[in-house]
Amino acid sequence: MKGDVMCFHAVVYNIMIIGEAANMLTKEFREEHPETPWRNIIDMRNVLVHGYYMASPLFIWETCTNDLGPLLEQVKGYVSELKK
Repeated sequence: MKGDVMCFHAVVYNIMIIGEAANMLTKEFREEHPETPWRNIIDMRNVLVHGYYMASPLFIWETCTNDLGPLLEQVKGYVSELKK
């Protein structure tokens, strides 16, 4: 049980980091890549940082299972673009 709580908090923390990283991208970069829901990513970070008590474990789980995989693929594509 304690491991589950630690895992949950680790996942929340990493989602916050992703949101902070998205917020640090230039406005131009985000506008050039509208297929990524930047505003949603940044807003989720804000909710987790400022209203963490409102984040349900189910919402976090759905984000992990449904959203992080596609986001990872998009980010890999952006890194490849930047390397060219």
